[in-house]
Amino acid sequence: MTLTRLLTTAALALGLATGAAVAQDKTRVGFIYVGPIGDGGWTYEHDKGRLAIEEHFGDAVETVYQESVPEGADAERAITQMALQGADLIFTTSFGFMEPTISVAEKFPNVKFEHATGYKTLPNVSTYSARFYEGRAVQGHIAGKMTKSNIIGYIASYPIPEVIRGINAAYLHAAKVNPDVEFKIIWAYTWFDPAKEADAAQALIEQGADVILQHTDSTAPQAAAEKAGNVVTFGQASDMAEYAPFPRVSSIIDNWAPYYIARTQAVIDGTWESQQVWHGIDEGMVEIGEITDAVPEDVRAEALALKQAMAAGEYHPFTGPINRQDGSAWLAEGEVADDGTLLGMDFYVEGLTGQIPN
Repeated sequence: MTLTRLLTTAALALGLATGAAVAQDKTRVGFIYVGPIGDGGWTYEHDKGRLAIEEHFGDAVETVYQESVPEGADAERAITQMALQGADLIFTTSFGFMEPTISVAEKFPNVKFEHATGYKTLPNVSTYSARFYEGRAVQGHIAGKMTKSNIIGYIASYPIPEVIRGINAAYLHAAKVNPDVEFKIIWAYTWFDPAKEADAAQALIEQGADVILQHTDSTAPQAAAEKAGNVVTFGQASDMAEYAPFPRVSSIIDNWAPYYIARTQAVIDGTWESQQVWHGIDEGMVEIGEITDAVPEDVRAEALALKQAMAAGEYHPFTGPINRQDGSAWLAEGEVADDGTLLGMDFYVEGLTGQIPN
C-alpha cells in the first residue's frame, strides 16, 4: 500500500470515527403518543413541544416519536423499542401509559422517563401534568352564560380523576352564573375516535344541548356543532381555531414546549432528577385561547377576569362551600380543595346527575 493510500485510509477512518462520536454525543429524545400527530388536539400539542425541542437545540438533539400507540401491552413494546434504540429521555404522553412506563423504566435505569398525567415515579421516572380544571372553570363560566336551552353537553373520555375534575370545575362555574343549567354527560371511552366523538356530539345536540364541552382529542365535535348551526363549542387541548369565531368561541391550549425544553436541558446538563409537576395558568402550561366576538363583551370580560384571578393565585376553582353529589359537605365556606383530593377525585359535586362509571 502506498503512503498516499495509507494517509487517505487513515483520514477516512478518523472521519468516520469522528462522525460516530458526534452522532453518539447527540441527546436522543423520544415521544410516545396515544393519538396521531394530526389529531388537532392533545397529541398535536405534544408534537408541537417536540418540534420546539428541535428548534431550540438544533443539531445537539435528535427527536423520535411513535404515534397512535394503544394503551397497554402495545405501549410497553413501543417504549421498550425506543429505549433499545438509544433514547436518553422518553416522554410518554397519556395516562394509560403509566404502568408500561414504570415497567420499562425498571429495565432501563439509565434512561430518563417523563410520564404525562400519571402519579407513579421512580428515580428515573418523573410525572408532569397541567391544571386543566382551571381552563374548564373559564369554559364553564362562558357556557353557563351562553346557553339558551340551559342544557350543556359534555363528551368525557375515561372516568379518571383528571376528567372528573374537569366536569366538576366546568359545572360549578356554569351553575354559579346560571343556577338552571343542566349537564348531560356521554362517556366515549376513547381519547381519539372522530366517529365516536361526532356521534356523541350529535346525541347531545338531539337531547337539547346548545353548548358542548369535550375531553376528547379530535375536532369532530366542532364539525358536528358547525353543522347544527347554533351550538357553542370550545377547543380541547389545542386552539382548534379553524372553527372560530363560531362554534368554537374559546379553547384550552396545553403548552408543553417550555417544560420539554427544560427537561431536555436537564438531561444534557446531567442535572435531571425525578420530580412531580402540576402547572396551570400561572406557569403558562394552561392557556386560554382567544375568546371570540361571538361571546358577549361582558361575558368575555368576566372570563378574562376569572383567568387573571387564577393566574395571580387569588382564586381557586374548587373553593367552598361545595357539597358532594349526595349532598354531604365537602368544602366549607372559603375552604380550598387540597391537591391530594383533586388528584384522586372520584366523585361528582352536588347538582350533577348520573353516576360515574366504574
